[in-house]
Amino acid sequence: MENPLVMQFHERMIEVYLLAIERAKYRANIFIGMVSEHGGLETAKRLIHSSTVSDGYSELWKRNHLELTVEAVIYDEPQWQPLFTHDELSICEKRLRDYQYLK
Repeated sequence: MENPLVMQFHERMIEVYLLAIERAKYRANIFIGMVSEHGGLETAKRLIHSSTVSDGYSELWKRNHLELTVEAVIYDEPQWQPLFTHDELSICEKRLRDYQYLK
């Protein structure tokens, strides 16, 4: 049986996709496709481990909605942090600082 926290995180990723449509008027089709295929946690880890920010991250930054990025959800909502390594959390924090989400 899957870890309940992993299942809740998956649901949160779907919710973030819907919020991006509602708040940022951005339809993250590649993101939701990845979530559907790989699950929310694996998708988040793939995005975090990418050498560059995703197109979705850049688009949400342009629209002033970085709070809807995977990185911000992980950083801002500590209940998800046990799912990620220290290095993954550091990558999230660095990206959010690089884009002035964090001061």
